[in-house]
Amino acid sequence: MNFTQEDHFEIGGEDLLASGQAEAASAGAVTDEVAAGSKRSEALDDIRVRVGTVLKTETVSFLLGAGASVQCGGPLIGSVPLFVERELHDQGIAETTRTFYLAVRLAGGDDSSPVTREAIVARKDAVADGGAETLKVNFEHVLAMLHRWRSALPKSGGRLRVDGSPDVDVTAEDLDKCIVNATHALARACVLPVAGKEAGAATYKTLVRKVLTRPLNLKRVNLFTLNYDTLVEQAADAEGVVLLDGFVGTQGRVFRPESYEQDLYFPAETTEGRVHRFDRVLHLYKLHGSITWTENEPTIDDPFGVRSGAFSPEGTRPLLIYPTPAKYGEMLGMPYSELFRRFAGTIVRPQSVLFVIGYGFGDEHVNAIIRQALAVPSFTLVIVDPAPKSEFVTKLRGQSDRRVWVAEGPTVGTLAGFVEHILPDLRDEEIRKKVLATHRALAKGNPASRDVPDG
Repeated sequence: MNFTQEDHFEIGGEDLLASGQAEAASAGAVTDEVAAGSKRSEALDDIRVRVGTVLKTETVSFLLGAGASVQCGGPLIGSVPLFVERELHDQGIAETTRTFYLAVRLAGGDDSSPVTREAIVARKDAVADGGAETLKVNFEHVLAMLHRWRSALPKSGGRLRVDGSPDVDVTAEDLDKCIVNATHALARACVLPVAGKEAGAATYKTLVRKVLTRPLNLKRVNLFTLNYDTLVEQAADAEGVVLLDGFVGTQGRVFRPESYEQDLYFPAETTEGRVHRFDRVLHLYKLHGSITWTENEPTIDDPFGVRSGAFSPEGTRPLLIYPTPAKYGEMLGMPYSELFRRFAGTIVRPQSVLFVIGYGFGDEHVNAIIRQALAVPSFTLVIVDPAPKSEFVTKLRGQSDRRVWVAEGPTVGTLAGFVEHILPDLRDEEIRKKVLATHRALAKGNPASRDVPDG
C-alpha cells in the first residue's frame, strides 16, 4: 500500500502514519528501500491491530454518509447534481425549470446559473452532451430557497413577485412542481450502483464480511446510514446475511420497530441441547429513509403506514427525509423518531465505538447525538473522511482526545481504502498481532519485548 502525503491516521492528534513514514525514511537512508517498506508495513500493521481492538468492543456501530456511496455513483449535494438537472429538463416544463435555476442563482450567488430561455436551452444541451460542469451551489440551499418562497404563499394558489436581478415571478403551482420534481430526481439518482460503477459495490460486500468476523458472544454490529440507496441491502443479499432492518413480512413488509429486538439461532439437535447463534446477522437503520420505503394510510396491519418494497421511479412517492428545512421536523415523526432514538441509545452504551464514514457532519440533529456520546468516557469515535472540513471535526481534533481517531487522505480516508487497508478481518488479526510482536522483539534484540497494543 502506498501512502501519500495527504494520508493520515490520527489518534488524539498523534499521526501514526507520519511516524511510520518518518521511520521508513530513516530506514531508507541507512539501509535500502526494502527496509523502508518494512517500516511502512509495520506502521500499517500497528494501525490494523488498534482498529481490530476497538472492533471487538461490546457495541460497534457504523454511520455511513453520502461520501460512502460516491464510488458507486452516488450524488453529493455540496453542488447541484447533474442528474437532477437532466431530470428536470426531461420533464419539459419551462416555468418549473426556470424557477429552479432562479433558486440556484439566488441561493448561492452563482451568476452562471441560466435564467433566460436561451441560456436554459444552452444549459440543457450542455448537460445532455456531458459537457457541463456542476453548478457550485449547495443543493440543500437551493431546496431551502424554494421552500421559503413556497411558505410565503397560501396552501393553494397565489403568486410570488420579488424585484431584483433577476426578478422572481412564480406561481404556487410552479413552485410545487419544482420542489416535487427536484426531490424525486434526487431519489432516482440514488438507484445505485450506476452503470459503469458496479465495481464499487464490492467494497460494501467486503465491509459486511469483515464486520461479521467479530466474536459471536458480542452484540450484533449496527449499520446506521443517512443514505437513501440500497447498497448495504445488496451487499447483504450477496453475502447471505440477514438484515434486521425494522420491517417484517414476506409479501408485504411493514415497519415494526420491535423486530430490532429479535435474533436468530440454530435449533438444538435435541430438546435439551444448546442452541447456536446464527453468525450472519446485522442491524440496519436507515435514518433518513430509503428509496424502497413508501408512505401509506395506517391500518391495524400497518400501524405506522410505512412499507418497504422495490423502488419504482414512476410509482409511489418514496418516504424520505429530503435535505430541506423541514427535515428537522420530519425526524420527530415515525419512523424517524424511533430510528434516531435507537441511534442515540446505541452509541451511548458503555464500551461503544462509532465508525463515521463519508459523513461531513453537516446535520446538527446527528451531531448532537454524537456530541452526547462523547460525554461517555468509554466511547470511541473513528472518523473516516478524505479531507475533513467541518467545524465539528476541527474542534474535536483540537482537543487531542485519545478517544477520537481520524483517518483522512485519498487512500485511508475513503470507504474503499479504509475497508481494504485498515479494517481488519478479525480471524487473521490474532496471527498478525503475534507476527508484529515477534518482529519488533527481534528488531530490539529483546525476545521478551511485546511493544504492541493490548487486544
